[in-house]
Amino acid sequence: METGFEEKLKQFMRLRAIDAQHLHFSQSCHSVEEAALAANAKREDFVKSVCMQDAAGNVLVCIVKGEDRASREAVAALLGIEMPRMMNAKEMLEKTGYPAGGTPSFGYNATFLIDKRVMEKDFVLSGGGSENSLVKISPRELLKANNGKVAKIRA
Repeated sequence: METGFEEKLKQFMRLRAIDAQHLHFSQSCHSVEEAALAANAKREDFVKSVCMQDAAGNVLVCIVKGEDRASREAVAALLGIEMPRMMNAKEMLEKTGYPAGGTPSFGYNATFLIDKRVMEKDFVLSGGGSENSLVKISPRELLKANNGKVAKIRA
């Protein structure tokens, strides 16, 4: 059964004519391993949205391939800010409007940073608004959807 979070994301996609596919599963997609099993996909097809916060409380979303880690140092250097801190699950829900484990890579107010390696893919699978959903989208469409900045942000 779809959640209100999923419906909110699907509405955002419809209103902005985002060319992507929303996928809902009966099992959890919280981790890359679970998502790969649910979607019958390879680990390298996934991206994760790592949520950080700068000193002023602004949300910074680092989109990296599932096997990569986002670098706080790289983000600080890229944006010319103090070291950002990782957000906890409660903050993620409050600031993005989506729960941890299902946070999409677009659809809310944040600074989106996309690692260069993500742009090498034909398509990626990202959080779909809940722990049981994903969005299948091309990196170019993702960039259009979140008005992100492409840079090397992986550790």
